[in-house]
Amino acid sequence: MFRTALRNVLAHKGRLLMTALAIMLGTAFVAGTMVFSDTLGQAMKNSYSKSYSDVSVQVTDYSAGSKAGSRDKSGRGSAKLTDATVKQIAGLPGTERAQGVVSGFTAVADKKGKLIGEAWSATGSNFVPDASGQDSRYPMTEGRGPQKAGEIALDKEAAAKGGYHVGDTVRTAATGPASNAVLTGIFTTGDPQVRSGGTLTLLDTASAQQQLLTPGQYSSITVKAKPGTSETALLDEVVKQLPGDGNGNGNGSRFQTETGTTLTEQQTTMVAQQTDSMKTMLLVFAAISLFVGIFIIANTFTMLIAQRTKELALLRAVGASRRQVTNSVLVEALLIGALASAAGLLAGIGIGAGMQALVGSLSSGMPTGPLVVSPTAMIVAPVVGILVTVLSAVFPALRASRIAPVAAMSNGDQPASQKSLLIRNIIGSLVAGGGLALVAMGASTGDSSGRLPVGLGAALALVGIFVLLPLLSRPVIALVGPLLSKLAGTPGKLARQNAVRNPRRTAATAAALTIGLTLVSALTVLGASVSGAVDKAVTSSMKADFAVQMANGMTMTPELAAQIGKAPGVAAASPLTEVYWDVNGDTSPVDGVDPATVDQLIKPKMISGSADALTKGQILITSDYAKKSGLAVGSVAKVSEYSPQGKQEPAGLTVGGVYESNAMLSSVLASNTEVTKREPDADIRQVLVKGTDGPTAALQQAVKDATGSNPAVEVQTKQDIQDQFNKIITFALNMMYGLLAMSVVVAVLGVVNTLAMSVFERKREIGMLRAIGLDRSGIKRMVRLESVVISLFGATVGVLLGCFMAWAVNGTLESSMPGLATVVPYGKMLVFLLLAGLVGLVAAIWPARRASKLDILDSIKTS
Repeated sequence: MFRTALRNVLAHKGRLLMTALAIMLGTAFVAGTMVFSDTLGQAMKNSYSKSYSDVSVQVTDYSAGSKAGSRDKSGRGSAKLTDATVKQIAGLPGTERAQGVVSGFTAVADKKGKLIGEAWSATGSNFVPDASGQDSRYPMTEGRGPQKAGEIALDKEAAAKGGYHVGDTVRTAATGPASNAVLTGIFTTGDPQVRSGGTLTLLDTASAQQQLLTPGQYSSITVKAKPGTSETALLDEVVKQLPGDGNGNGNGSRFQTETGTTLTEQQTTMVAQQTDSMKTMLLVFAAISLFVGIFIIANTFTMLIAQRTKELALLRAVGASRRQVTNSVLVEALLIGALASAAGLLAGIGIGAGMQALVGSLSSGMPTGPLVVSPTAMIVAPVVGILVTVLSAVFPALRASRIAPVAAMSNGDQPASQKSLLIRNIIGSLVAGGGLALVAMGASTGDSSGRLPVGLGAALALVGIFVLLPLLSRPVIALVGPLLSKLAGTPGKLARQNAVRNPRRTAATAAALTIGLTLVSALTVLGASVSGAVDKAVTSSMKADFAVQMANGMTMTPELAAQIGKAPGVAAASPLTEVYWDVNGDTSPVDGVDPATVDQLIKPKMISGSADALTKGQILITSDYAKKSGLAVGSVAKVSEYSPQGKQEPAGLTVGGVYESNAMLSSVLASNTEVTKREPDADIRQVLVKGTDGPTAALQQAVKDATGSNPAVEVQTKQDIQDQFNKIITFALNMMYGLLAMSVVVAVLGVVNTLAMSVFERKREIGMLRAIGLDRSGIKRMVRLESVVISLFGATVGVLLGCFMAWAVNGTLESSMPGLATVVPYGKMLVFLLLAGLVGLVAAIWPARRASKLDILDSIKTS
């Protein structure tokens, strides 16, 4: 039987080609993902491991922040890292060197005033020269390090991107107004963030403290041990030198002190987590491709067994047992799976190398290293491919074992059992009905508690729909029957009949496209719905002409906010502060606005009360928050804030109004007077601006000029905010579409495979059609239309199912995203259906050509 299985594989290698390709692609996706993730992870680990090569101990003041948000809100006291702390640590017996480090956000503008790099990776630090005038952390390639205010040094890549040379004037900024400085030096660094495309600006220590932190304060201290001194022993001594917190707590209670080894391990763990997350996401899409391949494999073996009915019956007649027949089919699957998986592994290694090269070309600073092909990848990828192939062939193999010996005397046709289809339809109806009920129940909750029922219900509904596809195929395809007959005549009528001749085969072929279109449609509807909610929130709540904010989402200084309000052409402006208060025992985000100008800048939709209550020192709350907290207009909320001494005693604030929940505003709205009374250094996230002449380009430029042309400040209109968010959604959707492309390719192979094998099965029928007058073009048209009909059937079911799933997911997001409503982009759905039809047309090119070239006489005499 093993020899029989081997002979069958060799005899039907042409018919098994598409199946092998599907397995190979899925396996290659798995292997490529693992190779790329392992290679990138190892390169990043090697790069980050050098970050602390000269650090034995590091002390970090994790409450020190930028100028805009440096106040310690943790209640740990006012102890700081100062020059005195550095001197004390430097004087320890085991210390070879101690350096105070200042770090914070620093943006650099190019010669056109545009931000160099991304705002989130723009960093500033202090240059600490030794006796020779050099800082070993930052070796200079040109010039020297900064020595006084008004001087800076730039990393080599940033200088090149900005077109700067030593002696040029460079515009830089933190979270306040921008200023000019002379470039005195260009340096190299092993900092992974800089090597990955970030920018690093060096200032003299005094200027760095003044601009990035607080005069005389450091954000961290790095210590290098003398030879013979262990990191642990030095750490114990360093902790004893740290100042107390001023609240009676011991030394270092405010600071985080760690050894260089620990820091390296933490970096390594962080990199591993990041690469594991990326690997998991990619493997999910690889699993989708393999899942789609299951339908192709099962369909292929089902058709092969149907074509070999006489052969299998003869084997039973000459003594082969059912078990031997089953094993014979499974051995065939094992051989195909092994060969295709081996090819997939090799292709996957190539894909991994290609992805590494692509990432390197897109980001020149991305860490690189030798290709890592781990034993896990070499074992897992082929094993997965083989298991998927063998498991997909189990049911066809069991059907093969049930072929009776007497079938050897028949014509080989084995019609589907109506009883088996009835049982299948009953099971499918129960599973699909139960899944849809769970989805509807989860969606009706309106909050995150419904996500589990929606997820479970979606999985059950998908399985149920797949089981029911044979039942659905006849009525759905029948709807287009008259259209096909009218447009294509006899070939169109034959195409419709062929598409529903074998419902199971049609369903298995269409299911591959259904999976892909379900996911694509669901993601598209979700993206459109979220985008619509943001557009609605911006349009309904924002009256301001511009919103001014930092590009990296950091807070801005009060000085910068004040300068914006004084810009020429500004009629009204208000900082939008953000704090967290304890309101009736529940920590809530609070937005602060200027009550004198609030009516010109925002327009919350009031349900009860009035926005004028803000001028009376009262607060406004959202309808959702009112329902959750039991508060209403006139209620007194117990509010307490956090300070360096901890949470304060609650004070009463009256609720003056309730407004409709809005994605742009927090749950609680207060006046800036009330906010700053409790928290003088409240974070300023935005400044809203209203112009005397509306949102003109002149006003936009005036506001930008008021910031000193700070390259990290964004001055956005309503449309800019909407476009920015839509850009993020579009990028995410395009990435998902790209990852799902592999499953679509596999689905196309499935359509090609089914049609090609169907042409072989119907060889005699095609010959008869040719004999009675149907020409070659008619045969081609028949096969093409059959392919298009099957593809559109699968796509239609997928689009409808995807829209339903998106509606259900939206139901679970309503509480976290007020105003969210399901938006179906009908234009895109139509495009998806048209593309599915095009896929069917392309997939039919080879089978249709093959069918049209069949010899009439040879086809008719086929047994």
